[in-house]
Amino acid sequence: MGVYTLLFFEFFKIGLFAVGGGLVTVPFLFDLSTRYPWFDSEQLVNMIAVSESSPGPLGVNMATYAGFKTAGVFGALTATAGLVLPSLIIIIIIAALLDKFRQTDVFQHLMYAVRPAVIALIVNAGIELGVLTLTNTASAVLCIIFWGAVHYFKQHPIWYIIAGGILGILFEL
Repeated sequence: MGVYTLLFFEFFKIGLFAVGGGLVTVPFLFDLSTRYPWFDSEQLVNMIAVSESSPGPLGVNMATYAGFKTAGVFGALTATAGLVLPSLIIIIIIAALLDKFRQTDVFQHLMYAVRPAVIALIVNAGIELGVLTLTNTASAVLCIIFWGAVHYFKQHPIWYIIAGGILGILFEL
């Protein structure tokens, strides 16, 4: 199987299960980092940082970055198309069927059942990122300070991203 076919197939699978947003893709990307030489876990952490601080959805940014790192511009297009296509297909199907099934008990139960699974995937991604990034006292202290600032000051997230970037440069983290 060629690299483009493999990129498309792997990111298509991720796109099928990326219910709940871009952070849900992180555990799948960690799995890719162990199965393919496309990127390692340290590079994945950097991809997440770049994706989080770039405009656009996290999952799409990460697919584009991983595809580009693996196979250049065409790899970026391939991985991004693979990630987005399942959502497009599912949205078209849901739009066609939503009015018919929206009020059914089965649909309501399905939506309630998916929520805990999404939360579990996001928590798992947070723990994995914490293990990879909180490798020294300075980064752990900054994490605690930013966590407190986010909850206490309630500023726009871009300010925390900018501050984190500046502090990372200053402290060479």
